[in-house]
Amino acid sequence: MAKAKVKTTFFCQNCGTQYGKWQGQCNACKEWNTIAEEVLQKPEKSDWKTPTSPTKRVSKPLQIKDIDVSEEARLNSLDEEFNRVLGGGIVPGSLILLGGEPGIGKSTLLLQISLKLPYKTLYVSGEESQKQIKMRAVRINPENNNCYILTETKTQNIFKQIATLQPDIVIVDSIQTLHSDYIESSSGSISQIKECTTELIKFAKETATPVILIGHITKDGNIAGPKILEHMVDTVLQFEGDRNHVFRILRAHKNRFGSTHELGIYEMQGSGLREVSNPSEILISKKDEELSGNAIAATLEGMRPLMIEVQALVSTAVYGTPQRSATGFNAKRLNMLLAVLEKRAGFRLGAKDVFLNITGGITVDDPAIDLAVVAAILSSNEDVALQNDFCFAAEVGLSGEIRPVQRVGQRILEAEKLGFSTIFVSKYNKISLKNTAIKIQLISKIEDLVDLIV
Repeated sequence: MAKAKVKTTFFCQNCGTQYGKWQGQCNACKEWNTIAEEVLQKPEKSDWKTPTSPTKRVSKPLQIKDIDVSEEARLNSLDEEFNRVLGGGIVPGSLILLGGEPGIGKSTLLLQISLKLPYKTLYVSGEESQKQIKMRAVRINPENNNCYILTETKTQNIFKQIATLQPDIVIVDSIQTLHSDYIESSSGSISQIKECTTELIKFAKETATPVILIGHITKDGNIAGPKILEHMVDTVLQFEGDRNHVFRILRAHKNRFGSTHELGIYEMQGSGLREVSNPSEILISKKDEELSGNAIAATLEGMRPLMIEVQALVSTAVYGTPQRSATGFNAKRLNMLLAVLEKRAGFRLGAKDVFLNITGGITVDDPAIDLAVVAAILSSNEDVALQNDFCFAAEVGLSGEIRPVQRVGQRILEAEKLGFSTIFVSKYNKISLKNTAIKIQLISKIEDLVDLIV
């Protein structure tokens, strides 16, 4: 009998684009020497089966009004930050992808969640042994009887254990370590990642069992593997932070079941990750004396109000060419605000270095912090400290006008709760709050701010 011909194809290992033959440069991402040949051999697949699953499942079209969603209640992870970012909990049958830098705490976060869950959880690890995971689990929560640890990388063996155990939630660490018998290529390759993810999606959708995957990232900060991986899953989470600091931030880059604007904050401790319910405690530094160049902004991340500290340093340019540097803030927007100050308020900042920093290691793109940035720059330039109980919430326009921002009432209430005496907002905001202890200072143009704080 003639031997079946082995099918091969070529994939770009950087972006996942498929080619019929080898070439030096990828046409999609323009990278050189990233195209590699992979063997495609897909024998007849036998669907995974649980003891209670039917032998054959046929989907039928239903009218949207006839589809029953009463049983699709979200699963509570008992982690308020994780629930908030997901939009209220874990949706049954969803596939969640968590990415982040090496050593940032991805495995610790999901192990901690799996040890908290009141549901039967299968934690599959392809990177650590059971003893290594046990050493970490002892520090977090050793008194848990619902979490099962499996060290396996072959998807067929994983599904056998799932059929026996029938867990309520499956966690896989990580998707790049898995491999399937249906693809003859190494773990982490484009075809293996796509095949393993497809098998897990089929399992999750047919059994309504949520699956959480950990994904590695590239040096550019993108999740390793084909871009289609992020399209296939329901939710893409990013775990961010500096390994030299103790705080970590969880964001949703994609969420089919909730908002992508929510933010979860954790503090890394020896016993695991502590949920930070009041982020303002870490985003505002405690000072014994007033310092110039500091201003407090009232911002929003999703539905959560935050008070963040903006630091600015304005100094004479030593080498003739002024520097413009921003950490946690858009550098182009900083240049725009400096131009507004120069044109509308008459401050000569063209020959001065300007450095801007958002404390706490977070990145903010809310235009409502414009006024705080301007106040911090003016404070540093004049070397005049702002009062510690002042805060700001307004956008600055190109003509120097102070523009209104959304949900200003929520920002005012948060500032009042944290003990601020005065908040500077736009005159054009419609404010319905009455009998507030905080003074609401209304301003219409940037010159008004200069008169009040300088």
